[in-house]
Amino acid sequence: MSAFIKFVTTEWYFAIPMFFMSFVAIMLVLWRILLNLGATTDMNRFLPAFQEKLEKEGIEAALRFCRTQPGVIPRRLYVAGLETSRQGLAAMRRAMANVIELEILPDLNFLLAPILAIAKIATMVGLLGTVISMINTFNAIQKATDAKGVTSHAGAIGLALFATALGLVTAIPLVFAHVLFKDWISKFEVKMKSAAQKLLVLVQSAKTAGPARAPEATAARR
Repeated sequence: MSAFIKFVTTEWYFAIPMFFMSFVAIMLVLWRILLNLGATTDMNRFLPAFQEKLEKEGIEAALRFCRTQPGVIPRRLYVAGLETSRQGLAAMRRAMANVIELEILPDLNFLLAPILAIAKIATMVGLLGTVISMINTFNAIQKATDAKGVTSHAGAIGLALFATALGLVTAIPLVFAHVLFKDWISKFEVKMKSAAQKLLVLVQSAKTAGPARAPEATAARR
């Protein structure tokens, strides 16, 4: 521990940027986690309520219902599909595909590039710190005139490796988080496409059932 404190105090021009990058990286990861949580929807609860609203009150009521729900699937994907429902199922499919590719996926990838960039930069800055410290140490050893002077600088070699270690400690969790985020996005994309297909089936069923109800309602009034 004392060696690490010595590294921070003597090599502060490398330690401070590394600590700053670690702090920024933690903030970015937490921010991305919060955004992911805000994007999710409990489809097991949403779909039955949505289907009931669609069947009993129609597309306009279902559209208003989606706009009040949390998550990108009802609030953005389903809204895009329902807004074009009068143009047919093909138009709905195109609208939802465009929303996924051009709006939702870019938003889900937000902050991933900076997270990966900090991971790579932290590793390179750590290596740079180690190299510079090693160069200074070997120069000091070369100037030493006796064995005692050489021995006194031997500890500085180990001290220089703290820069690389600090860079790796920053980079490894960030790379791991980046991989997890990308995997979550891939799975969420599949979930969105499945939800879009379910919406097409529900709307088709509602349109088919609509004309069938009309004669029944007329007969009931008679």
